[in-house]
Amino acid sequence: MKTFLLLLNLSLIGGLAAADRPNVVLIMADDFGYECVQANGGESYPTPNLDKLAAGGLRFEHCHVQPLCTPTRVQLMTGRYNIRNYLSFGKLPKQETTFGQLMKQAGYATGICGKWQLGAEPDLPQHFGFDEAYLWQHTRRPPRYANPGLEHNAKPLDFQHGEYGPELVNDFALDFITRHQTESFFLYYPMILTHDPFQPTPDSPDWDPTTQGEKAKQANKHFADMTVFMDKMIGRLVAKLESLELSDNTLILFLGDNGTSTKITSRYQGADYHGGKGDTSRRGTHVPMIASWPRVIKPGVNDHRLVSSTDFLPTLCDAAGVSVPPQMDGISFMPELKGEKGQGRDWLYTWYSPRQKQDLKVKECAFTQQHKLYRDGSFYDLVKDPDEKHPLTVADLTGEAAQAAAKLGAVLEQFKDARPHELDEAFIQSGGGKEPKAQRKKNKK
Repeated sequence: MKTFLLLLNLSLIGGLAAADRPNVVLIMADDFGYECVQANGGESYPTPNLDKLAAGGLRFEHCHVQPLCTPTRVQLMTGRYNIRNYLSFGKLPKQETTFGQLMKQAGYATGICGKWQLGAEPDLPQHFGFDEAYLWQHTRRPPRYANPGLEHNAKPLDFQHGEYGPELVNDFALDFITRHQTESFFLYYPMILTHDPFQPTPDSPDWDPTTQGEKAKQANKHFADMTVFMDKMIGRLVAKLESLELSDNTLILFLGDNGTSTKITSRYQGADYHGGKGDTSRRGTHVPMIASWPRVIKPGVNDHRLVSSTDFLPTLCDAAGVSVPPQMDGISFMPELKGEKGQGRDWLYTWYSPRQKQDLKVKECAFTQQHKLYRDGSFYDLVKDPDEKHPLTVADLTGEAAQAAAKLGAVLEQFKDARPHELDEAFIQSGGGKEPKAQRKKNKK
C-alpha cells in the first residue's frame, strides 16, 4: 500500500488535479478499416454515431496500427513498438507496463470489456491494472455472438437464451460508467465486433436467437449488419454519458485494431476497396481514429498528422496528469486535442512478425504519408502506388525520393539492434509460440 501511495503521489506531481482531468473511454473496433466510416468517405455502411462523434470532435486521417489484432493491442497498451516486447500471438509479457496500470496509479477506477486475447492466466487483467474485467477469449474461447460465453473477472458466464455477446459487453460498459460516475474512470473497450464469423445481429432480418456456435449462418453480407450494430453500441455509450451529464469532460477515443477482413469489399470514395487485414500496406494498417471531448476539442476538425498505436499511452498519461514511463516509443497527441501545435511525427515505424514462426520472419518498414522503405530495400511512392504493387530500387532514386529513402533508412538504422535477444529465445523455448496441447483443448471447449 505504501508503494502504491508513493507511486500515486509521484505520478501527480506537476500533473492535473482530479477535478480537472477527464474521464477516458478508449474504444477499439475489431477488424475495422478506415474505409468503413462514412465520415472518412465510406459509402457502404451507415455509421451515424461515429459520424456524429467526428463532427463534434476531431477526426484523424492518418492513424496506422499493426496489421493484426494482438500486435496492435500490445503496442496500444504499452506504448512500445513490437520489436521491443512482442513475444508471440495472443501474449502480452507480464513484465510490461500498460496504460491500465498507469491510470490506476493515477487514481482512476479502471475497467476493461470486450476482447482480451492476451494470455489465459485468470488474474492477467488485474495484473495489467484493470479493477474490473468483462471479457471474451480470456481463459477460454467459446462463441462470441449469439448465445456467447464471456467472463467477469475470470468467472465463466454462459448464455443460452438468445443473448448477444456485443450487447452484453456494452451493458457492462454502461453499468461501469454508471457505478463510477462520481469519480474519475478509465474504460478500455476493445469491442468484439466486427471480426468474423460474419453472423446476423439481433437487428438482422434473419437473426435467430437459438443459434449455437460460430459456424452457423455465416455470410459476408452480415459484415454490414455488424458494422451498423457496432455503431449502435457506441451510440448507446454516448447517450449514457449524456444522460449522466458526463459527456462534456469525458475523452472518447475510437480506432480500429487493423484493416478490414480480406473477405470484405466496401465502397470508398467512389471505388471498390478490398480489406487488407494482415498486410503491411495501407489496407492492413490504416484505421479510423476519432476523438471527442466537448469541453476541450473544437468541433469538426480534421487532423492530418501521423498517428501510431504507440501514441495512445502517452496521450492517456497527459490526460491523467501522469508522467510517461521511460523507454516509450509513443508521442502524445494531447496538444492536437487542445488545438495546439504538438511535437508531431515525421515518420511511422513497423516491426511485424504476427505468429512468430520458427525462422522469426519479420516485415519491417518506416514510412511517411508519401514514401515507404522496407528493411529489404523495397521502396514505394505511396502517392502513385498506395497499395505497394511496384517497388522501386533505392539506387535508382533521385531528388525528393532519394532524400526520403535516406531519411527512412536512417530511421530503420535506429532499430537495427532494438530487438531484445531474450524475447526470441523465450519464443523458441516456448515451442514456437504454440499453446500447450492441454490449453488448446481447453480453449476449444
